Amino acid sequence: MKLKETGMTRQEMIDTCKKYMNEQFDRYPFIAERGEGMYLIDENGEKYLDFIGGIAVCADGHCPSEVVEAIKEQSETLIHASNYFYTIPQIQLAKLICESIGMEKIQFQNSGAEANEAMIKLARKYGVDNFGPERYNIVTAYSSFHGRTLATLTATGQPDSAIQKGYAPFMPGFKYAEFNNVQSFRDACDENTIAIMVEPIQGEGGVYPATKEFLQGLRDLCDEKGMLLLYDEVQSGWGRSGDLMAYITYDVKPDCVSMAKALGGGMPIAAMCTSEKLMNTFGPGAHGTTFGGNPVAAAAAIAEIHTMIDKKLPENAKKVGEYFRAELAKMPHVKEVRGLGQLNGVEFDSDIAAAVKHESADRHFLLTVVKPNVIRMVPPLIASEADCDQAVKILTESIKAVCGE
Repeated sequence: MKLKETGMTRQEMIDTCKKYMNEQFDRYPFIAERGEGMYLIDENGEKYLDFIGGIAVCADGHCPSEVVEAIKEQSETLIHASNYFYTIPQIQLAKLICESIGMEKIQFQNSGAEANEAMIKLARKYGVDNFGPERYNIVTAYSSFHGRTLATLTATGQPDSAIQKGYAPFMPGFKYAEFNNVQSFRDACDENTIAIMVEPIQGEGGVYPATKEFLQGLRDLCDEKGMLLLYDEVQSGWGRSGDLMAYITYDVKPDCVSMAKALGGGMPIAAMCTSEKLMNTFGPGAHGTTFGGNPVAAAAAIAEIHTMIDKKLPENAKKVGEYFRAELAKMPHVKEVRGLGQLNGVEFDSDIAAAVKHESADRHFLLTVVKPNVIRMVPPLIASEADCDQAVKILTESIKAVCGE
């Protein structure tokens, strides 16, 4: 629907939102009315170069034709049936995912937090069923982010942060260790630890990629102690790292992996994948979902994955991402540039991130702030070097304006 069809002005629409909705984010002050490729388009037809990409969701850009057609076709046939029934898109998607990333079994969910919640439940039940009632502890990393449910926010290694404030008592069974430090994880594990859970690339924590030595060290530690290695690839998965999954990039395979965001081409769908032996921990009634693997979302995901593979979007993300970070490092007031594939972070030498964000928006460029001095950019994987050049040009102008130069 277009704004003019509502009979309201932009401000009236924003005021209505503020009146009735719980505001969770610092929204941009325009109506995102349409999306087209690399651009969000507001109610006046103004285009914004979008390096938020739906928060790493729109891998093939906004409204890719293949996904749109899949949604249209499936919605005319079956929108929802529940998981009491076999549905063709869900079965086809399960096969496509497992065979594409080298896993054996899949459990569909609706969001990244739910996929992580399911992964946590699976690990805990595996430990209790096989080793006894005390074997349920999980070690995660400081500065991690795993979701907003009670279990996943407890798993999030940000003690005393706004994410966790006010929700105590937290779920027992979690300890934290230092990211990219195998010895710290070894020290945090005890006889009741059943799993280690990490993001291959910490996104919300400031954009910190893991080292291969770190992930291999965790793999070796888990094998040594009879523990499970769990990867949260909600943000790093499905092309973002330069491969279909980041564990393929690192060549260090987990026992279980979660995914969401880019999986559905903009539709809400998530999953966790593991081995047949481990998934058998979930017997009948042990876990379930009403909407997970919904036919329309599954059809969209099938179209998105095929398009991603056919267009070589992961390869483009790797090539263009390396170019982008090299250009970002040339900007003024940049302390460090971090990232992998098309998951990029810029740390400034002072707390100017929010000001740069708003200044860039005035110049029709969109990004997110993850720390007072860190911005994150996760553009659609179709982004070209020319798109990145435009981003760097606007960012440089915005930094200079903010710093009075």
